[in-house]
Amino acid sequence: MNRKLTLLLPLALMAACSQTPAPPPPGGDDVAPAAAKAADQQTLAHLDAQRLQSQHWRLQQATGADGKRIDALFAREDKPVTLDFAEGRLSVSNTCNRMGGGYTFDAGKLSVSAMASTMMACTDKALMALDEAVSSRLQGELKAEQGADGTLTLTNAKGDVLVFNPEPTAETRYGGAGETVFLEVAAKTEKCSHPLIPDYQCLQVREVKFDDKGLKQGEPGKFENFYGTIEGYTHEDGVRNVVRVKRYEVKNPPADAPSQAYVLDMVVESAIEK
Repeated sequence: MNRKLTLLLPLALMAACSQTPAPPPPGGDDVAPAAAKAADQQTLAHLDAQRLQSQHWRLQQATGADGKRIDALFAREDKPVTLDFAEGRLSVSNTCNRMGGGYTFDAGKLSVSAMASTMMACTDKALMALDEAVSSRLQGELKAEQGADGTLTLTNAKGDVLVFNPEPTAETRYGGAGETVFLEVAAKTEKCSHPLIPDYQCLQVREVKFDDKGLKQGEPGKFENFYGTIEGYTHEDGVRNVVRVKRYEVKNPPADAPSQAYVLDMVVESAIEK
């Protein structure tokens, strides 16, 4: 029996040009210490499009204009709301639905367009409400600042303050853009020979190809033992998945370690198989 659960097609994302921040305008307190002014300018200089794109930004804290914690933004304590910036596109994950919108960044101002999202329903009411809680606070113009500890602080027009911790992206860690590939992961793992781990269970994986319209092309090959891991992917026994991943070349891998790394982008198809 093969019962399909979900089929998520990627949102059509149009790349827009990011802007490099301009120097801050003159003015302010002329008697402020020169060192403080230099520090402010250095902070703005470091928070540019490249910095935004080189990190995953995970929500650490959020307060409203009244100074109270915005509990609605923490529906998933173990998986904080995460922002990713790439080629003029802001993506939001760890919400009920995946969301995204265009953005520009200029002189410490982050402007975000109206967001589009997938249309999944979540049984958890708090998680369902999370989408609106996020999108309503990340639209329009926001003040963007980078702290001395590397955190990103976004302040919207209503006075909500959101602080995000940085985590290097795979592109940053592996030093390149990587290659996008689709892998089909069989519902069952198989025992395989591993040089370091006895009774190791390998994922059964084969590469599949899609055209620009999302239609499968050609016949996939046989499933093969997959000795590595797919970062961000958790296999559930009995569930077959088609995943979109980024594949990176690993520079100078340790002995007995794979020369390629795989990072989950998204699950595009799932089915229970019995």
